[in-house]
Amino acid sequence: MRKGKEKGGRDKIQIIPLGGVGEIGKNMFVIQYNQEIIVIDAGLKFPEDEMLGVDMVIPDITYLVENKSKIKAIILTHGHEDHIGALPYVLPHINVPIYGTRLTLGLLKIKLEEFGLLKQASLHEIHGGDNITIGSINVSFFSTNHSIPDSVGVILRTPAGNIVYTSDFKFDHTPVLGNITQFDLLADVGREGVLVALSDSTNAEREGYTHSEKEVGETLNDIFLSAEGRIIIVSFASNVHRIQQIVNAASFAGRKIAVDGWSMVNVVEIARELGYLHIPPELMIDVDDVKKFPREKIVVLTTGTQGEPLSALARLANANHRKLEIIPGDTVVIAATPIPGNEKLVHRTIDNLFRRGAKVIYGGVSGVHVSGHGSREELKLMLNMLRPKYLIPVHGEYRHLIHHAALAETIGIPKDNIFIVENGAVMEFSPSQGKVVSSVQAGAVFIDGLGIGDVGNIVLRDRKVLSEDGIFIVVMAIDSKEKELLSGPDIVSRGFVYVKESEELLDEAREIVSSVITNLLSKKVSNWQVIKNSIKESMGKFLWEKTGRKPMILPIIMEI
Repeated sequence: MRKGKEKGGRDKIQIIPLGGVGEIGKNMFVIQYNQEIIVIDAGLKFPEDEMLGVDMVIPDITYLVENKSKIKAIILTHGHEDHIGALPYVLPHINVPIYGTRLTLGLLKIKLEEFGLLKQASLHEIHGGDNITIGSINVSFFSTNHSIPDSVGVILRTPAGNIVYTSDFKFDHTPVLGNITQFDLLADVGREGVLVALSDSTNAEREGYTHSEKEVGETLNDIFLSAEGRIIIVSFASNVHRIQQIVNAASFAGRKIAVDGWSMVNVVEIARELGYLHIPPELMIDVDDVKKFPREKIVVLTTGTQGEPLSALARLANANHRKLEIIPGDTVVIAATPIPGNEKLVHRTIDNLFRRGAKVIYGGVSGVHVSGHGSREELKLMLNMLRPKYLIPVHGEYRHLIHHAALAETIGIPKDNIFIVENGAVMEFSPSQGKVVSSVQAGAVFIDGLGIGDVGNIVLRDRKVLSEDGIFIVVMAIDSKEKELLSGPDIVSRGFVYVKESEELLDEAREIVSSVITNLLSKKVSNWQVIKNSIKESMGKFLWEKTGRKPMILPIIMEI
């Protein structure tokens, strides 16, 4: 990897995304100036459909571990899981000072305490407008609007030039908590000159401007006043702005509010404690007391916006919630839209709620949700304020990066100065040029239960085969001295065919396996792996011809 200075003594900056480009979530960006590294965000992403059994996905931090002596700090821009969720898995390897806003650190502390890491973590609170020095880099923060309070963008000033990381943002001129984007700081750094901007691309396909969060509050007031029975409302637990508006609407309609769901209860507690959420004590009741009040006086705030099978909403939809059940006439409000890939789960949950007699109001058709990301006009405004020499579109899927790049060209950023890269690309910038110089190891590490990285593509492939065509086990006993088949082959099938209706198929399979084994043993083949591979090959061909399926074939040889 190239380091050091250009001819003439000018320094260089390297920027490496370890996650967060061409994918939703798993945000992690490395800013390296000479021998100093600052890491911005350390997020996770939730598994895709084909990642069977995987709980979450985090960035591969091999590069950071190899260069941990250079790392000066980790900066967190806000408290969403896709920006802080990987930290419990990063800190055991890289324990450096962590900087974040008050709410961000409050949510992080819950996670670190769960992992027993809180005492060893060095946490430093920052605010929008703060200016600090980390190594030889001056770092300042500007407040932004997003779907969680206390979000910030980051400005890194180095001798080689200024770097701006917008993180997730939109421009909300009427935010719920009254904190608008610090336009003055963005304009100031734009006038100073921005060498590189890393800017949010999530809504690069969406025309116009993203609506204000306050518009959701007006819709909620109307729903809460007109609903005749109980209201069960579902939101992202981290969207404290939305939760405050739900509380306001409940108060306005004269309803009590009960909070359900582990993550929702935790966030509400932390947000109230830190002063980001204001709930009159007389408004709150326990979920166990919901039945003590008239139905028209109740609001239940809970989780499950993405139809997660174990979430409170999914349990309600499937009638297996421990404390609540859907009663015909209930109004269920889903104040969110599905994350790409979760549409089937969400729609299935909505269908089941309708089947139970609920009236369901959901984000796509009701105005009860607005995005936390800026649309095309806001992306243009951000770029016009910063006027960066180079742009790295980040966040969102690959198509969003392409749309963002095309948008940047319309406001005058040359195509050659826009870097659409893959995770792991090493980009090098100086006042005179920017280019991709190499790449480092990057990718996904799967978290499965207590296992970290022990599930890879081969394991996922096997799980996929098992889930689709089942398993076909062939068991036999062989005399290792005499090279004779002593017993078997016995066949055990799971998830492949119904045994009682497939006896003829299984009998024929046994005959083929016996023939293969006898033939190999007669040739004095003593390598069990050769025998197993021959069984797999012959059985695979036979089962495909007979059934059109490809089960996992597992030969088991007992040596006697």
